[in-house]
Amino acid sequence: MAATFRRRLHRGAASTAVAALVLAALTASQAPGATGTAAAKRRPSPPPSDVPIDGGSGYYTDLPPLKSPVPPHGSQHTGQDPATGKGPAEAGLPATVLAAYKKAASTIGSSDPGCRLPWQLLAGIGKVESGQARGGAVDAEGTTLQPILGPQLNGRGFARITDTDGGRYDGDLTHDRAVGPMQFIPSTWASGGPDGTGWGADGNGDGKKDPNNVFDASLAAGHYLCAGDRDLTAQDDLDRAILGYNHSEEYLRTVLSWYTFYRNGTHEVPDGKAVLPVHRDTGRHGDDNGGRSEGRRHDGASGGEPGKSPRPGGSGTPDRPGKPGKDHQPGKDHQPEKDHQPGTGQHPDKPGRPDSNAPTPGSPQKPTPKPPTEPAHPTALVRVGDTDLSTTAGTDFATPPQVRAQDARGKAVAGVPVRFTLPAATDARFPGDATTVTVTTDKDGLATAPTLRAGDRTGDFRIRAATVRHTAPAVEIGATVKARPAPKADQLARTSDKELTATAGKAFAEDAVEIKATYQGKAAAGVAVTATMVTADPDNPVENDKGPYFKDPEATGASRNKPLRTLTGLTTDADGLLKLPKIYTDAHSGTFLLRLTTADGAVLTVKLKVAPAAGS
Repeated sequence: MAATFRRRLHRGAASTAVAALVLAALTASQAPGATGTAAAKRRPSPPPSDVPIDGGSGYYTDLPPLKSPVPPHGSQHTGQDPATGKGPAEAGLPATVLAAYKKAASTIGSSDPGCRLPWQLLAGIGKVESGQARGGAVDAEGTTLQPILGPQLNGRGFARITDTDGGRYDGDLTHDRAVGPMQFIPSTWASGGPDGTGWGADGNGDGKKDPNNVFDASLAAGHYLCAGDRDLTAQDDLDRAILGYNHSEEYLRTVLSWYTFYRNGTHEVPDGKAVLPVHRDTGRHGDDNGGRSEGRRHDGASGGEPGKSPRPGGSGTPDRPGKPGKDHQPGKDHQPEKDHQPGTGQHPDKPGRPDSNAPTPGSPQKPTPKPPTEPAHPTALVRVGDTDLSTTAGTDFATPPQVRAQDARGKAVAGVPVRFTLPAATDARFPGDATTVTVTTDKDGLATAPTLRAGDRTGDFRIRAATVRHTAPAVEIGATVKARPAPKADQLARTSDKELTATAGKAFAEDAVEIKATYQGKAAAGVAVTATMVTADPDNPVENDKGPYFKDPEATGASRNKPLRTLTGLTTDADGLLKLPKIYTDAHSGTFLLRLTTADGAVLTVKLKVAPAAGS
């Protein structure tokens, strides 16, 4: 982290003792030799455990329901997600948030396979930290629709961290706040990494590291959890990773309960349709700009007495948190009756007792709702067309970049956001001078980028196409920008027939010579012209070392007046016109020739008459 500090939490003696024991265990577990030699480590150790990644902010304390999908007798709850017909509802994860967790785990699985990061662990932390980004309140890019901010870290119930980001991430100019769906402290995100560059990551490939983006935040959280050569299949490493996120025994148990719950099965729900948590952490005081303060519901209703959180079915308190499996029973207030046989309308020990939910004999049966079709997920992106794109500098590519999203059976997948990214090696741009664009695949699975325009830079480059929400491998599309063909001119002519005269030792009139270049009768713009003072030999005109001359416009000092009798780098304007620089004369008089030529062979010879100086 950028700075070290001690957390100042308002806790009782029992809580302090628990924290001390946990800290001692962590310190012992990180002793030299505990995880092998330094050479075997994949990355530096994470920050000290007394600097939690979320600053010790409050967190959601809801626990998952019991495994049984059978509702309590007489209950109106079906235990199924009303949005999908699947259950339980708490197992429904927002589509974009779920995609972010899976993509982060897949990315880290490739770069750091020894960590064995399960995406369900990211889901467990995301649930506890932000309620899965407030039930999936994110846009198509995965960025939260509104900022998710933790309480001000002013030392009153939380860590004390004065402002480190100038309000860039959290909008607070006095203190830091945890930011985004995974609740990173700004200093942790920007500069708190083991190498001083911060834990921030670019998870969706848009070139930015945004803690408010669930793809970026999930990848950053994954790297943090894997730090220090951890193997998350080992319980000690798993516990250390979670406690490093928020150093609290209760936090550890809550995250592990959701992690286990998600491992038993999840399903995808539309963004914004996931179950929102209600209960809050307790014993922590401070204002809450992100809806994370204790005892407060999303709907604004009070959750209980100040400083006390209503805990479902549990007897734990902030200072003496209940342990799972003992005094804290998740979902206990929704415990189904033991002997109830679903669908029979009978209790075996109470024959003849009707079930209020059982159908009445002879009454029409309600049709069983058909479960919705499982949404297709792309497993591959395939470029459309075998030929690389090509155009000349300054023009549009005739064919736009295009890819097809398909599933494991090769069928097209519609509705997949695909991002096209241009490399820094090119100045080609999409509309609006954009270097990245995101489009969604159509019914045929095609994602077609908008028109791409080449800049002045020539050469080859690669366009990268990648899914925003899924883990399908990215593909590249080759592109080439060719140099513009040199402008042509088949004729040069003076724009005036006025005789050009000057006196020896003097100069011709300013811009005395103006010419026009044409090609097939039309003005030829951008044509390169060379002007040379030549001898009068018609068979072998060579550069004349006497008579009229130019001055080098780029020369300095004494060289500025040195005669220059061949001038290159002259170009006609948009109308095909060219005015020659000022022409000077030496002491020689007579008729001299100025020869103008183009690369295409157009030639114009102009006579320059120089009269003798007076008295010579």
